[in-house]
Amino acid sequence: MTSRSIQNYEAGTSTPEPETLAKMAKLLNFPQQFFFIEGKMPTIGEHAASFRSLSKMTDAMKSCALSAGAIAFKINEWMEERFNLPQADLPDLSDLSPEDAAATLRRMWGLGSAPIPNVIHLLESRGIRVFSLAEEAREVDAFCTWYEGRPFVFLNTMKSAERSRFDAAHELGHLVRDVYSMQHGEPHGPEMERQADAFASAFLMPRESVITNRPPAFTIKYLMKLKHYWGVSLAALAYRYNALGQITEWTYRNLCIEIAKNGYRTNEPEPMEREGSQLLTKVLDYLQSRKLGRSAIAKNLCISVDEINALTFKLTRLSVVTGDVSPEIPSRQSPKLRLV
Repeated sequence: MTSRSIQNYEAGTSTPEPETLAKMAKLLNFPQQFFFIEGKMPTIGEHAASFRSLSKMTDAMKSCALSAGAIAFKINEWMEERFNLPQADLPDLSDLSPEDAAATLRRMWGLGSAPIPNVIHLLESRGIRVFSLAEEAREVDAFCTWYEGRPFVFLNTMKSAERSRFDAAHELGHLVRDVYSMQHGEPHGPEMERQADAFASAFLMPRESVITNRPPAFTIKYLMKLKHYWGVSLAALAYRYNALGQITEWTYRNLCIEIAKNGYRTNEPEPMEREGSQLLTKVLDYLQSRKLGRSAIAKNLCISVDEINALTFKLTRLSVVTGDVSPEIPSRQSPKLRLV
């Protein structure tokens, strides 16, 4: 096929022959019905999403991630029609520094200064929809966006569990501090990313507790214990103590060298258990109890089962019921999902 033909299909100026459409659907792993969905698919503007590590990301990967996000919007819409999901509860903290914003949000959410057991569960309980990214977007660490008044966070599950927690907190920083720029499609710069990192660090490791739990010596051995306590990477923990002025630059530099020398920047030592979605698990468990499988859900949305797997932390692999069962749940039976 010529690029001109594909451009015409995308623009809607011409329609592929049935045989051509069948081949395209097979290669793209999408049902043919997907191309005939009534109404337009949701879209995410170029500057409406916050991306990290832009230098490593190709336009193709960015487009892949944004397209996946659009499909996640449809999945969320499908769930909201059938379940009473938590509504967004996010303050606008754009007038505060990253450190103050993190401390303020902890107070508002009643978190105190203790470690956060599960960041994904916390975000979902506050109305943030959390989805996973497909392997094709493996260079995309994470991103967040708003759609129809609802905040969304997308996480790369190929990173370490500790890195994923930090990424989730990073995106939360964007959602509460960069509200105007995200909702008005303003470009995101390096400084905005640095501030989101600072917010994530302060949110996961509050200043007073980190200083109180200062180790007797800044060695890998002692930091390993604190890493498990806070649920962060060794590198993030060392950086936090340095940012708070608890160690000298010389000590911090030596720690970074030792962490890198042992390969701990790419392979986190004694990794923690990976976090997953509580909301999606409860939805899928409920559907399975009503004999509704992933193939039925995919058919209703005119997408492939693989797409649902990729966006839902592969939780739908638990739904083994298949067949042409209609996945319609009467609204009067829509349960309220309690997230803790």
